[in-house]
Amino acid sequence: MSIPAVPWRQQAPPPAYHTVPTQRTLVKPEPKMAAPVSNPPRKVAWPQSVRDYVQRSFAPEAFVQGIDRAEMERKLKDIINEAAEDKALNDVDWENHPLPQEIILQERKAALAVDENRMAWINGSAYDQATPVNGHTNLSSLSPSPKKRKSPDIPLSEHADDALPPWRKTNNHNVFEARITYANQGQADRVDKRQRKNKDKDNFIAQGSSKFSQAELEKRKARFQAPKSGNQSTPPWIPSRVDSDNEFSAGPVVGTCQELEKKYFRLTAPPKPETVRPLVVLEQTLELLKKKWRQENNYGYICDQFKSLRQDLTVQHIKNAFTVNVYEIHARIALEKGDLGEYNQCQTQLRALYSQNLGGNPAEFLAYRILYFIHTCNRTDMNDVLADLTPADKSQHAVQHALKVRSALAMGNYHRFFQLYLDAPNMGSYLMDMFIDRERLAALANICKAYKPDVKIRFLTEELGFESDPECIEFLTVHHAGDFLEQKSEPDGKLTLRMLTSKAGPLFDTLRSAAFSKVDIKGQI
Repeated sequence: MSIPAVPWRQQAPPPAYHTVPTQRTLVKPEPKMAAPVSNPPRKVAWPQSVRDYVQRSFAPEAFVQGIDRAEMERKLKDIINEAAEDKALNDVDWENHPLPQEIILQERKAALAVDENRMAWINGSAYDQATPVNGHTNLSSLSPSPKKRKSPDIPLSEHADDALPPWRKTNNHNVFEARITYANQGQADRVDKRQRKNKDKDNFIAQGSSKFSQAELEKRKARFQAPKSGNQSTPPWIPSRVDSDNEFSAGPVVGTCQELEKKYFRLTAPPKPETVRPLVVLEQTLELLKKKWRQENNYGYICDQFKSLRQDLTVQHIKNAFTVNVYEIHARIALEKGDLGEYNQCQTQLRALYSQNLGGNPAEFLAYRILYFIHTCNRTDMNDVLADLTPADKSQHAVQHALKVRSALAMGNYHRFFQLYLDAPNMGSYLMDMFIDRERLAALANICKAYKPDVKIRFLTEELGFESDPECIEFLTVHHAGDFLEQKSEPDGKLTLRMLTSKAGPLFDTLRSAAFSKVDIKGQI
């Protein structure tokens, strides 16, 4: 009798895990690399004419000095590969085909011709395009093109010594004699180079490739053939540099103009002598300008005339006591009107003139520099000025005053600062006016913390350097502190105007932070 199978015994349950073989070593097995498939090199059956061409290329009689073997092999490889790619190995007449050396020389000659044409155009047409037309000058045509073709090999000739440019020649110690420069050799080379340049220019003009008329071409030709005096290396019609007043200084120009007054125009070309006033006329012009400034006080006119006067001094290279006097007077007028742009230009030139011991008032303007750096919060330049001070500089009254101003602000002594403001020598008060409001706001922020709950307006007038109480009240009102002013009675029964410092403190803290956040150091009018 058979026993029926139990349903839950018909199939064994699946295992709860998978068996993993135990790792017996810590060395990672290396992956099996597939065997490389070797492709046997394919032999190319070169025609006999190609083989003969290669032999002729390497023959000793075909050697050209200046073309090394590596360069020739590259060119030979290019020639044969090009013919092979075009499937024309059997079609090329290898018997009469130029050798690689000859092809290299032809390419160098072509590159040299292109460079000579470019230089002829730059030296000719580019300068003609920069000549004034109807009073305007196109100086942008003198700038080089942003894209320049680079040629790795520029031939000079087929001779042994001229095959490569000097900067590509190897250092051959056997030709030391050729590198010796004799006494007259440099001058002779420059004359010969100039003659070749003029000859190439004449050929370029003769080809008729210029767009200008024949009269203009003849005029330009005469200009290029004009002899140059001295050792001047740059053409006289191109400025060598531009000074701080943006004037051409390739001169000097000797002026012949006799007019006392002349408007200022920014130079875009070398000035003509008939438009420049000589030194005698400029001295008369200065006296006229000082008289008109006292009578009319027209800053726009005076500033324009002084800039024209400075321009005439610059183009004539006049640097003497009169030049120092001109820049000092213009700087003082600019300070009086708050024109920091013109003041900075004058101050820059005066530093250079003072270094030449031409007179003037260097101590006065040294004090102005210190006050100016206080205004701009320029600590770096201030440290440089302090490091350069000499005992003689520190003995000057104006410099001592400026140093005391700096020290009072560094220590936060606003009481001492405003006393110095009321006692500033020369025109130092004009410079201090440029940052006096900023320091008043900082002092008010400190006063609101030190004096509670209020202070008299008269106290603020004396402490902050105001001339009167109404001026102090106006300052507070402009800075939105009018709501903190209040009339209070004194013990004697009199009413006095007071500022509520306990309430105005946050306002002046905010105004002080905003005042010291940014300083305009240009100040151009």
